[in-house]
Amino acid sequence: MLYVVATPIGDVSEISLRALEILKNCDVVICESTKEASKLLRAHGISGKTYEVLDEHSTPDDKMALVPLCAEKNVALVSDCGTPGFCDPGADLVRLCRQKNVPVKSVLGASALMGLLSLSGQRIDEFVFRGFLPAENEARARALKELTREKRAIIVMDTPYRLKKTLNDMKDHFFQRRFLLTMNLSQEEEVVLEGSIDKLIAGLRADKAEFMLLIYPV
Repeated sequence: MLYVVATPIGDVSEISLRALEILKNCDVVICESTKEASKLLRAHGISGKTYEVLDEHSTPDDKMALVPLCAEKNVALVSDCGTPGFCDPGADLVRLCRQKNVPVKSVLGASALMGLLSLSGQRIDEFVFRGFLPAENEARARALKELTREKRAIIVMDTPYRLKKTLNDMKDHFFQRRFLLTMNLSQEEEVVLEGSIDKLIAGLRADKAEFMLLIYPV
């Protein structure tokens, strides 16, 4: 059995009782980082676990090798934070397990995406989740140009060190739109900024942060 276990995106106490029970009793924890996973488990008094790593460097063979483990044991899949399988390699393992008829269950919890939407103060019935923008400049510019045709709400994310670059890109392509920017959700240094792109840029107090950006609908 593979359990897809959501973990906190900030405050370590934001985890469900069911998630803690699964993590306590599972045979193996599959994670992006043993350092991050073990730190979370220790914070809740859980130790002595066997870990397997599934990250951006895992090969197709690495992923396939985890499937028999999930078939034979109770396995918890976690990401560094939030819900596994959402913009991370966990999705590949879920797909492979399903192809091999290995049971997969979700253990719901923290979601940065839902957190962002809940802070908008608007009823957003439809949105486009663009996720991570391309890193290469030309591909990034093409992706942004294509998005300018979209009238619905758009959600964009990127790596922490591209925070300023992403906002400057928005200034070039979405100058007339309003934005909601969340940074370091559920952490002591959480910041939420709303308004024009100039207002967001002026309100930055850090060069990098875990962030998500909502472009309001037209």
